[in-house]
Amino acid sequence: MAETRVLRTRAVRIDAADKAAGRALYTDDLRFPGMLHAALLQSPHAHARIRRIDVSRARAMPGVVDVITAAEAPSTPFGVSPARYDETIFPADRVRYVGDEVAAVAAEDEETALRALGAIEVDYEPLPAVLDAFEALRPGAPQVHEKYPNNVTGEVHDEFGDVAAAEAQAEVKVSGRLCNRMQDGAFLEPQACIAQYDARGFLTLWSSTQAPHYVQRTLSMVLGVPIGKVRVVKPAVGGGFGPKAACGTHELATCLLAMRTGRPVKLRFTREQVFLHSRSRHQFFHEMEIGAKRDGTLLYLKHKNVMDGGAYSSFGIATVYYAGSLLGAPYRLPNMRYDGWRAATNKPACGAQRGHGGVIARALFEVLMDDLARRLGRDPIDLRLQNVMGAGETTCNHLDMSSLGMRECLEAVRDGSAWKERETRRAPGRGIGAACGFFVSGAGYPIYRSETWHCNVIVKLPEVGGSVLVLTGAADIGQGSDTVMAMIAAEVLGVELDDVKVLSGDTDLALDLGAYSSRTTLMTGHATKMAAEDARRQVTEAVAGRLGVPPERLEWRDGRLFDREGRADLGALRQVYVKEHRGFGDPPAGDGLTFREASRIAFLERGAIVGRGHYKPPALGGTHKGAAVGTSPAYGCCAQVAEVSVDRETGQVTLHRIVGAHDCGLAINVTSVEGQMQGSMSMGLGETLFEEVKFDDRGRVCNANLGEYKIATALDAPKMECVIVESREPNGPFGAKEVGEGGIMPTMPAILNAIRDAVGVRPDEVPVTPERLKRLLDAAEGNAAPCVGEAWPEATCGGLTGPSLCGR
Repeated sequence: MAETRVLRTRAVRIDAADKAAGRALYTDDLRFPGMLHAALLQSPHAHARIRRIDVSRARAMPGVVDVITAAEAPSTPFGVSPARYDETIFPADRVRYVGDEVAAVAAEDEETALRALGAIEVDYEPLPAVLDAFEALRPGAPQVHEKYPNNVTGEVHDEFGDVAAAEAQAEVKVSGRLCNRMQDGAFLEPQACIAQYDARGFLTLWSSTQAPHYVQRTLSMVLGVPIGKVRVVKPAVGGGFGPKAACGTHELATCLLAMRTGRPVKLRFTREQVFLHSRSRHQFFHEMEIGAKRDGTLLYLKHKNVMDGGAYSSFGIATVYYAGSLLGAPYRLPNMRYDGWRAATNKPACGAQRGHGGVIARALFEVLMDDLARRLGRDPIDLRLQNVMGAGETTCNHLDMSSLGMRECLEAVRDGSAWKERETRRAPGRGIGAACGFFVSGAGYPIYRSETWHCNVIVKLPEVGGSVLVLTGAADIGQGSDTVMAMIAAEVLGVELDDVKVLSGDTDLALDLGAYSSRTTLMTGHATKMAAEDARRQVTEAVAGRLGVPPERLEWRDGRLFDREGRADLGALRQVYVKEHRGFGDPPAGDGLTFREASRIAFLERGAIVGRGHYKPPALGGTHKGAAVGTSPAYGCCAQVAEVSVDRETGQVTLHRIVGAHDCGLAINVTSVEGQMQGSMSMGLGETLFEEVKFDDRGRVCNANLGEYKIATALDAPKMECVIVESREPNGPFGAKEVGEGGIMPTMPAILNAIRDAVGVRPDEVPVTPERLKRLLDAAEGNAAPCVGEAWPEATCGGLTGPSLCGR
């Protein structure tokens, strides 16, 4: 590949100065004349019938402008997947979790709106609630939704290859289980939105969202406003990680209040409401068995999974597929069976969170790879290297590895961590563990059935020449995608990065499906590259027309336009530019025409130059049910080695170091790639050792704040060493692919394997709190009864379980 000029550098993010100086505007910073403030009334019950709602006292309060309930709101169902639309703005008959939205108030100020909530009288009839996934799936359990018999909101039963035959050939088998507690996204900025409805019927919503297009589509569908009259704008966003990737009641209610009152309306979540809204990491219960030959060759995987989905489907139909499909790689695995169930419970709805569906499943798979290595007397990294796939291979479930630097990642962390010298450096209570990760680089299909382009980009060259404007609907939620698009445009057009301006996150600019499934760099990057090339082509043709030569005689080198034959009078065109540009600074010197000069000439010839780009993946995947979930135009992979120490007296785990390597195809912005890797490690560390949403026996969240919901802080951060691997993905722009989500996959199993290496026991539940690990250590030393993961029902303690566990 030719050397790049802007790409593969350490560029300063184009939004860095504004964010560092506090000039960046987030949704809650916005104010409009005459703006009202909204608040939501939420259910105190996990499950209850709504007998009556009386809002008369609230309506009569001074400063209250409007109150809405299910009686005033459309009843059109919505959700993420059309096959699982099971939400309405407000429930008409019953609430399904503590926090379910019952009514909304708009008032002149927020304090009045909150007081008005207390004046609304709701007569509830409490109903039996189900707060456990296994109980929800048992016959006779209380039904969360009538449309989901046995509380099953999604199930998968897939087999690839012949598992029974492979099982008969296996010489070594290992099995185990792992579950997690429900976990929160813990982004710094709570959800907020502002809606405005004008006299001509145009609805505009400013929202802290990851997916402006999907919000726009839901608003139109539910509120009955033509989609061409709905605009969704994403201001600066303080993190999303998945939970902000779909439309919620807060956005719909705010828009409805704006339409009814004719005034702008703002609504913002408290931190407690962030926890109640959730849409974050499911609680997963995974059980697996791996079979192999005695030489270490993998033969099969058997995998069962039950997940607690909460009260609504959200992304759950995709989650239950992802939890199985993403285990088909990065190892050669010819036979695989997966059975998964997603249960509805009377808890906040779970959805998509970084590493959607795959984090806990990958953790157990990697832990079992270490168990297999131990049984075979093999080095765990050597065993992985023996089985890793390479570019050009296809998994048993029809995922194509167009590029895959898995071997290079493993070798990098092996060498970078002094893995081979670990035995000579061993100290009491110290351990080291390795693991691999694998994730999609963009979902292969939209959430709804459509042939739409996944993204469109416009590159406009301002009439005065010299700068570039990139227009995209992509959502920069802190991951730096605006900078990536600016760098791609600058690379193609031969301009400086500082000469590129990006306008993004606005449905009026262009269609883009949003920031999820690690899609933006590959997909929107493709569209940006195409749009920039289209603009450059138009400039080339315009200059060629002015010179009277065929366009193919002109070529771009190092950001300048030359005549291949050296006979065209480019100097005369430069004088045209100088004349036109007088008073706007000195013209650049040198041979050939700069892009600034050429684009000004092109405008004089043709008017405004607008380049257009778009992207959607080709047909992908197999023909089996659910094949669309897990397919991607490319796949990222990574490996990590973690070093820990464990205090046997207290069970406290300290993470000292992580060495990580990630195959991102090509590093467009080296600093951002490393930042994404470090962010994944930090989030993975938190989910492994600290993070869990706790509920009481009435379904109430007990730790709905960042004081009691423990996340990793700077004091917990280990030394992080990042190695970038570039496999030059053929389906990515300039060879680039994901780095945003895949990096979280190996962190949890690397830490779990390091704990096992340190003290000889392996937890089957995360987070690994000191209390849980201490009980395991005491049990292993005979000082306590055998330890059972507290989240596991007793009936599941005997190895792999049958379908009866899930009430099927």
